[in-house]
Amino acid sequence: PPPYTGVWMGDSKLCAIGVHCGNHITSHGLALNCCTDLSWFEHIVPCGLEGKGVTSLSRELGQHVAVSSVLEPFLDSFQEVFECSLVSPEEPG
Repeated sequence: PPPYTGVWMGDSKLCAIGVHCGNHITSHGLALNCCTDLSWFEHIVPCGLEGKGVTSLSRELGQHVAVSSVLEPFLDSFQEVFECSLVSPEEPG
């Protein structure tokens, strides 16, 4: 929920989005919780947000959701939304 970044299901974060700037380098990324062991989040304050939780696609859908089943539809949607083409690096050798 605004003003928080990421993708939320109620008061629980499903996907974290981050940007880091330092030493003249900017990096960014995201973490979409598919089948994450959420018990680790019981030991921290996720993203420094008191009173907010973390969830996963598996928890929300009530079934195991593997990263491999999410990757292709996610990348397809990313290309559509950002009007770009993603290129995979060539395999070594």
